Parts: sequence; C-alpha cells; structure tokens
Amino acid sequence: MTDPQEITSRRARDLGMDRHISRRDFFDGVAAVAGVAALGPAAPRPREARTAAGAGATGTGGATRAPRGSQGSYYPPTLTGLQGDTPEALSVPHALRDNRFWRHAGTPKPTGERYDLIVVGGGISGVSAAHRWLEGDPGARILILDNHDDFGGHARRNEFNPRGRRGPLVGYGGSPSIEAPSAWTPEGRDLLGKLGVGLQRLGDCFDHGLYPGLKMYDSVFCDRETFSADRLVVLAPGKGTSRWVAELPVAEQARRDLLMLYADPPDWFPGLSDGEKKERLSRLTYAGFLRDVCKVHPDVLGFVQTMPNDEWGYGSDAFGAIDAWGSAGGHGYPGFGGLGLDRAKPSEYNSPSMIKNWGAGDPRVHHFPEGNQALVRMMIARMVPGFATAGDMEGVTTAGFDYDRLDLPGNGVRVRLSSPVVSAANDGDPDTAATATVGYFDGERVRTVQAANVIMACWNMMIPHLVAGLPPDQDRALRGAVKVPLLYATVQLRGWESWRRVGVHRTRFTGAYWCVAELDHPVGIGDYRCPRRPHEPINVHMVRTPAVRGMSPSDGAVAGRYELLATPYSHLEYSIRDQLTRLLGPGGFDATRDIQAITINRWGHGYAPEYATPWNLDFYPHGPLPATLARRRFGRIAIANSDSVPAAYADAAITAAYRAVLELRA
Repeated sequence: MTDPQEITSRRARDLGMDRHISRRDFFDGVAAVAGVAALGPAAPRPREARTAAGAGATGTGGATRAPRGSQGSYYPPTLTGLQGDTPEALSVPHALRDNRFWRHAGTPKPTGERYDLIVVGGGISGVSAAHRWLEGDPGARILILDNHDDFGGHARRNEFNPRGRRGPLVGYGGSPSIEAPSAWTPEGRDLLGKLGVGLQRLGDCFDHGLYPGLKMYDSVFCDRETFSADRLVVLAPGKGTSRWVAELPVAEQARRDLLMLYADPPDWFPGLSDGEKKERLSRLTYAGFLRDVCKVHPDVLGFVQTMPNDEWGYGSDAFGAIDAWGSAGGHGYPGFGGLGLDRAKPSEYNSPSMIKNWGAGDPRVHHFPEGNQALVRMMIARMVPGFATAGDMEGVTTAGFDYDRLDLPGNGVRVRLSSPVVSAANDGDPDTAATATVGYFDGERVRTVQAANVIMACWNMMIPHLVAGLPPDQDRALRGAVKVPLLYATVQLRGWESWRRVGVHRTRFTGAYWCVAELDHPVGIGDYRCPRRPHEPINVHMVRTPAVRGMSPSDGAVAGRYELLATPYSHLEYSIRDQLTRLLGPGGFDATRDIQAITINRWGHGYAPEYATPWNLDFYPHGPLPATLARRRFGRIAIANSDSVPAAYADAAITAAYRAVLELRA
C-alpha cells in the first residue's frame, strides 16, 4: 500500500488534493487532557452546530443549505469530510473505556425529567424499540439518547446539492438495503407493514436495465498492490470463464488453477459422507481450503482475497470455507463443485444469517436512496410532530426535516443527539427496582434522567462500561461482542461518462485500500429521480474493510480499528482519488475536475459480530451462545441492538428491539 507520507506534491496535485474540499475540523484519536476538555464535546449540539453545517461543509460541490421544506438550519446529512464515528462521537465512550471519564466529569446533575422509557442508542434498533413501545402505550413519554450528531446509527444519510440538479442527490453512509426480505424475521416484516413499505412497489423503483442498457457491468480490478500491474477485467454477461481468466495478470499456473476451480474441480474429500465433508469445511477458512486442500498457486489467493469483504467485513483468509460454499455461484467462491454436497438445506455449521436466508433468492433491489435510514426517518416522522413534511415510503426521501423539533419539551418522544450516555443504573435492587436512572454528557457536564424502563440499544460491548453491577458472566459475554470496523465513502461526481466508457458500474479491488467502488443504485421513488444520463451528477459508493489479515475476525477487527482511528483523513481522501483515477483514467476521468464532494462515514464499530466457523467452534453451533447470556434483562434495563442477536442486518436490529420491549412488559 502506498505510504501517504511518500506522496509527492506533484502527485497530490494531479489527484486534485490541492483543490479545497471544506470539512469540519476534526482530529483522529482521543487525547487525554486534564479537566473536562479531556472528555471533549460530545459533538456540536443541534443549535450550536449550525455554523458547522452551514459554513461550506458540503465540499466543493456547492454551499451547504437546508433541504427543501426544512424549517431548521442544522442538518447533518449535508456535512462532508469525516462523519459517523468521529472523534467527537467517540471521545466520551473512549474516555469511559480507558477509565478517564469520571476523573473529570464532576457530580451528575439531575434534570428533573421522568420518562416511561429511555432508549440508549438512536439507531435502527433503538428507534424501533421506541416505536414498538408506543404501539402498546400511545401516551408514553420516551427519550432517545445518542452520542452521534444524527440518528440512525450506521443507517446514515449523505446528501449533496450539486449545481444544475433539481433537488438533493441522496446516498447512504451505511446499512444500504432491505436484504432478502422474504427471509426477514416476523418482527422486521411487522414493522415494514406498519410503515407502509410495500416490497413489490419498492423493488419496482429499481431500474434493472439502466446500467446494462449502457453496456456497463460488474468487474474486478486486479491492482498493483496484489499483482504486477493494474488491470480491469470486465465480467460482461456471456463472457466465458476462459476469456476473463485469460485477462487476469496472474501466473500461467494460476490461470490453470482458476479454470479448474470454476469448471471442473475434483472431489477433494473422496470417501467422506456429505456431513463429514461439511464438518471438514467448517474447520477451514476459504483461503485455507484453496491453499492447503486445493494446493493452488498463490496468485489465486490474491484474486479471491476480497470476495467476502463487502458483505462480511473481512477477507478470504478469515471467511469460513463452509460459508464460502454456501455463497458460491457465478464468479464467486469457486472450488466446491466436485464435492457433490447437498444444497437443499444449509449446514448446521453455516453462519446464522446464511442459514436464515438460505434459498431466499430475493433480487437485491429493495433499496431507498438513503438506504435504511429511510425506515428510521419514517418512524421518527410518526413519533415527533413537525419533524418531517412527509413520512410515507414515496415521500420520505424528498421530505423536509426540522431537526430543531427533535427535542422539544412538549414532545411525547424526544430525540437528544450528541448526548453520549455514561451510566445506567437500577434505582435499588435490580430484582425489585421500579425505576432506573440514566446519565449522559451534554458537552459540559453529566445530566441524569429517570425512567420506569431503559433499553440499551447501543453497542453491546459498551454496556459493561455503563451499567454497574452486572453479573460477571454477563459482563464477560457483553465485552466479547467485538464489532467489525468499516468505512463507507460517498463520493459525489459531476458526471459518470468515464464509467460508461470503461464499461463498468461496479468493481471489486483485489488488494487496494478500498475494496469496492460502485455507482449509486438506480432508484427513483416518489419525487426523487436517480441520475439516468452520464453527464448528470451521481454518487459513487466505496467500501473499506480495515480488519487486519492473518487474524480471526475479532482479533483482526480490534487491530484494524486501532489502525483506522490512526489513519488521517488526508490519506483516506488521497486513496479515493488515487483508486478512482486508476480505475477510470482510461475513460477520461480527472479527479480534480470530476470529484465535487466527499463524505467518509467511519464506523470503527461497524458490523455486528456474527458467529462463524472455524473461529467459534468452541460454542457454535451447539451452544451455549454468548449472546443468549449477554442480552439478559437486568432489573429495569433490557438490551437490544443487532449485537444481541448477533447479526449485521436491519431485521436483526428490529427483532432485538421487539424482544427488549416484550421483556420489560413481561
């Protein structure tokens, strides 16, 4: 990987790095400084953040402005630069983790507020919990607290206002789609129905033919970080395996190995039964299977390394061979065809989500322009009067939103952003307590609020730092919920003619910093129109999975998170410009001219930690599962979030919310 310190001024100028893209001031990492300054402001409070949102924060694509119909001027979706798990959002959680917070926090001050329910965490799970609670108690008073400057958690909306476009250009900063809806949990389907999300209608909003009609296809970019040189290989329909394999910049033996893996692999485990073969695969990673069982050339391992990154957050060196078998098909995960395995049902060793979704077969078309934040906005629109000018499926993307309405004293439901929770405690013995008290940091001091019920819908690994007195076994189980880090970048381009010229709408990089780059999904819904002509502005979505290679998913996640937090924004932006130039330069792409704004959504704590082989064979699949222990109710405090399932999907977050509500009402 290119060291950012070695970038010459000339190369940086060539990539447009001297062209200023305004962004909020930030720092990477959290410094320990004496006094309350050590805690850092949680993030600008809504009324204080208007300068941040309005002072050119959208980058070079135009001045920041509130969207059509908005009443207030604070509007996080239009902020560019580094967003998501920013230093401001992480400063208090990290101070708690490092036992620095309470040295400087002072004595908590009660606000005098009392609620029926306090929800810690304003992501999909937390907002779903509030929405579900109101169904049973429409007059309830509810407070939602979150450490970020916007609600939705990883379901974040990125919005741009490029010159010449009517209305905003909307993208997603995480949680992109309603995946495999036919296999969604009953709780997830229940919520979709109550929000009026018609899956057939939503799928019809996706233009299947736009990119293929322009002869733009999927592709693999074999990069110089992996091979001897950069080479784009387009995976056009009807292009036989022998043709595209011949274009790869790999050794001749690797070509022969790949052709064998795709076309005619042998039975690698002759004499074993179906169950015995699957058990053998459960003890291998996909890279280990190819290397140690198939004995392929190292270039094959380089070619397949990033196949699982986008979906799982780590590479083939950590991805289980049994799940690779379950995912095999098309251009993905070759080598299993000769084993003769029964695909009528999944193996018990497959990951829980793969088992749940087995055979679903839904097309990947159930997508709002802002991703699953649309679901969160639809719920808040129903709970907070005056927040949105529309909250239905067709209107939510182009609605106006007034963030100043979120935390008004008269609201039955209040959403308090930039307010990291620092404590949650039962008022008395957990077995008999009738209320609980929650403390949060408001940027100046700790404030406390009281409620009859509390749902912790935050990162589960943070709960031991917030809730004192947990049983030791539950404490340990919660601390083990290590999330997988992610970067989701949304890059707003002035046009996409260069993509059309090179003939792709998506590519997988084999080893460069970002593993995926793709044009936005062609979705037009309600009054929102997706870009349809190559000269129109468009969003490009890029994914980086920082988990360090050669480790288990959890160990790689921890190491990758530290590396991510230490990576300066300048390198993130440089790598985006560099990779897009290498991919699209032959099509006339010019980073200085064509990139108009960049938003990088940093999720140091990203995907929920799903159980997977070979890493969790000590308890999976036969149990007992740590999540079952970790999510136990503790007095008036229940636990939600997709971590408590665990599964990194929106329906898992909703199911966890419904369960937490049910537990507190039992």
